[in-house]
Amino acid sequence: MEASDVHPFVRPGRRNTSTAYSIWSFVAWAVLWVIVVTTQTNGTLGYILICFIGWVIGWASATLARALYPPPKNMFLPRPTAKPGD
Repeated sequence: MEASDVHPFVRPGRRNTSTAYSIWSFVAWAVLWVIVVTTQTNGTLGYILICFIGWVIGWASATLARALYPPPKNMFLPRPTAKPGD
């Protein structure tokens, strides 16, 4: 199968981003909350809420770090290419 045969929504370039991670993480938490709220007791809701708050703090920290700190610069200079006729 050629790379062009892959559906555009599932190309590796689109899935491997922090935006995609954020969207799918929030979708997963939403599904989890729907299941927990409809089936569990208030005690369980408290534990899930604490886990969710911890995850949000970690997600916010990582998002701020990606926004505020630039990626590292390339430490190696490219090799000069030989010109034809040199």
